[in-house]
Amino acid sequence: MVNIDYKQMTAPCGLPCFECALYKAGQDQDFRAVVSKKTGIPFEKAACRGCRYEEGKIPHLTMDCRLYPCVEEKGISFCYECDDFPCDLLHPYADQAATKPHNLKIFHLCLIKKMGLEEWATTKVKEIGRVYFTEKWTL
Repeated sequence: MVNIDYKQMTAPCGLPCFECALYKAGQDQDFRAVVSKKTGIPFEKAACRGCRYEEGKIPHLTMDCRLYPCVEEKGISFCYECDDFPCDLLHPYADQAATKPHNLKIFHLCLIKKMGLEEWATTKVKEIGRVYFTEKWTL
């Protein structure tokens, strides 16, 4: 069993870095080649250590994260701890929503607040990803 520091490996916005293909690609060069080919991200950028380790500057992105410096400035660990939560920095976008989990941020943050980080990470994260990427939308 791998021991994961869930606080360090969960982005301030609630995304589980420990479940990201780019994080996993950093642990396995063969998988990294597959991720690079599938995503079109150059091999040298097709890995990430996690948002907190990268200080919000993710190698494959052309822009800096706006959330990371905000939580650093406010001295909090997660956006849900902020008096302004949820704010427009967490606004969902339809662009690439089908392939990127960024629209799940507020849902993840609310669950972390409700369940606690460890329980969320060990019991809920995989199910959320499976439903988001494979299930049909239902009301």
